[in-house]
Amino acid sequence: MSGIYIHIPFCKQACHYCDFHFSTSMKKKNEMVLALAKEINMRKSDNENEVIETIYFGGGTPSVLTTEEIIFLIDEVYNNFEVVQNPEITLEANPDDLSKERIIELSKSPINRLSIGIQSFFEEDLQMMNRAHNSAEAKKCLEEATKYFDNISLDLIYGIPDTSQNGEQTKQMSNEKWKQNIETALSFGIPHISSYALTVEPKTALNKLIQTGKIAKPSDDLAQEHFSILVETLENNDFIHYELSNFAKENYFSKNNSAYWLGKKYIGIGPSAHSYDGVSRSWNVSNNAIYLKTLDENKLPNETEILSKTDRYNENIMTGLRTIWGISLDKIANEFGSDYLEYLQKQVQKYLDDNLLSVEGNVLKATKKGKFLTDGIASDLFLINSET
Repeated sequence: MSGIYIHIPFCKQACHYCDFHFSTSMKKKNEMVLALAKEINMRKSDNENEVIETIYFGGGTPSVLTTEEIIFLIDEVYNNFEVVQNPEITLEANPDDLSKERIIELSKSPINRLSIGIQSFFEEDLQMMNRAHNSAEAKKCLEEATKYFDNISLDLIYGIPDTSQNGEQTKQMSNEKWKQNIETALSFGIPHISSYALTVEPKTALNKLIQTGKIAKPSDDLAQEHFSILVETLENNDFIHYELSNFAKENYFSKNNSAYWLGKKYIGIGPSAHSYDGVSRSWNVSNNAIYLKTLDENKLPNETEILSKTDRYNENIMTGLRTIWGISLDKIANEFGSDYLEYLQKQVQKYLDDNLLSVEGNVLKATKKGKFLTDGIASDLFLINSET
C-alpha cells in the first residue's frame, strides 16, 4: 500500500513561523493544478503496482483551491492508480476558507477528513503569528465542520510568546492560557489533535522579530511544561498519544501519517514534495516556476538518492521512537544485522538507566518521562560515518 501526498504551494499570506514552500501569489494557480495532474500521470509508470490507500492535500494551504480543482486532482489519482475502497482523503484547510457553504460543498466531495490549522483560539496569538483567520472564525468553522465531518483533526501550537497589554516586549504563554486552548479544542468533540512547539526557523519573520526584540524567544522549559499539560489533559479525555505530536481517539489515527511513521511507501506530488519507496528518496524542486517549466518539458522536476543501510537504520530509529509502536529490536536484527543491534543496545543503555526509554516485548519505546526528548535521544542513537 502507498499514500499520495499532493503539495499545494499557495497561501493567502505568510505565517511568521512558517518555512514550508509556498507562494502568496495566486497568478499561476490554474497552471499549477494542471501541472500537478500531469505529474500524477507521469509518476504512474514508476509506481504501476502500487495500491493507493490515502490521498493527502498538504501545503501551503490546500483549501485555497476550489472544490472543483480538488475533485479534479482526486479524479486524476483514480484515473492513474488503483485505489482501495474508501481511502482516507485528507484536506488541510484554514478556518477563513471554511465557510458553512464551503464545508457543505466539501462534505459532498470525496474528501472525508479535514485537518484544520487552528493554532490558537486567542486573537493576540493569531495576530502575532500573522495567521489569516481570527478567533471567531476558528470557533465558527469547527461548529459547522463537526456537523458535516466525523473525521476532523486540528492543529495547536504551544510555547507561543504572549503579547502584554501595554504593547511592550512579549512574555511567554501562561500554563493557564495553554490549558484554555486545549479545553476549547476539546469542547468541539474533535477526535484528533496535532500539537507542536513553536519553532524558530532561520529564514522566517519570527526569527527576525525575536532578533529585534519585538517578540520573546520561546522557552524550551516552558514548551516542556506545555507538552506535559497537553499529554495529561488529552489522555484524561481518552486520547491515545500515538506519535510525539499527535493524539487521537480510538480508530481516528491519521492513516496517511501513520504509514509514514511505519516506513510505508509514499508518492509526493508538487513543488518540494518528497517520495519514498523503501530504498530511495526523491524530492521535487522547491520552486514553482522551475517546477512548471520542467513538467512543461515532459520531465519530472526531482532528484533521487539511494538510501544506504545506515540511512534506513537511522530513519527507523527516528520515526519509530516517536510512536507508540516503538522500535522492534527483532526488526533491527533481521533487516540490518547484529552489528547494528549491538550498537543500538550499547547506545540506549544510559536512557534505559535514566528511565527515558524502556524495552517491552523486545520493542524499544520512549517512556512518559522521555517522550518530549525523543528527537534528541534518537539523534544520539543514529549511526554516523558508516560505509554501508
